[in-house]
Amino acid sequence: MNIAIGCDHAGFDLKKVIVPIIEQAGHTVVDLGCSSVESVDYPDFANRVCATIGEGHCQGGILICGTGIGMSIAANRHRHIRAALCHESFTARMSREHNDANVLCLAARVVGSALIQEIVKVWLTTEFAGGRHLRRIEMMG
Repeated sequence: MNIAIGCDHAGFDLKKVIVPIIEQAGHTVVDLGCSSVESVDYPDFANRVCATIGEGHCQGGILICGTGIGMSIAANRHRHIRAALCHESFTARMSREHNDANVLCLAARVVGSALIQEIVKVWLTTEFAGGRHLRRIEMMG
């Protein structure tokens, strides 16, 4: 699976930690920036990740900013995106299993690196359960 990753300046250092986890899980990383800790605008990177998913080049994405809130708001403006801001492993699992989230949003300034690594691993390995959950996903358009 191709996984797009994007971040703002607050998420840059964490992105460097997450990329190897994605690769170790057997996925290809498509890094869409940013490329330093210089201040940037998070919506630009959310839009890049969402566009590459919408175009079919990637099957999922991970977005990182300081709180994860801005990225999740920006991502969920895209009709084909179901972005979930997760602060622990349970919601990461549920976002995939029940909501078929195709974008994981992370909070670099809120959640510790070790927990974020676990969140990413859980999110990458959890499958959508379908069933009654599919009907609910379809209701969102």
